[in-house]
Amino acid sequence: MDKYQRAARLLDRIERELNCLGLWQAHQPPAEALESEQPFAVDTLEFHQWLQFIMIPRMWALIDGQHPLPDSIAVSPMAAHSFRNDIEQHEQLVALIRDFDVLLSGTDPLQDDV
Repeated sequence: MDKYQRAARLLDRIERELNCLGLWQAHQPPAEALESEQPFAVDTLEFHQWLQFIMIPRMWALIDGQHPLPDSIAVSPMAAHSFRNDIEQHEQLVALIRDFDVLLSGTDPLQDDV
């Protein structure tokens, strides 16, 4: 299985986990909320919204088009930070995002935090 297939599998699992946690939204936020220039759109979106409406679609576009995947990615520290008050409930989601980081960048951005 190549990197694109593994990335697609992880994205599928991240989407399913967001849905299981009740975080997957049926309606997209307003367009201006998606145009934030802040990291993770922290000024306009909640982290799970950023995953669903910005990161995941961008990753699917790269995978579907067989475009180069980012080789330096560290989303899991933000996931751990965002869900820190209820980490047990979100542990699987953070782990999947961490696996995605490791797959693409080859390093574990949470290794010093855990």
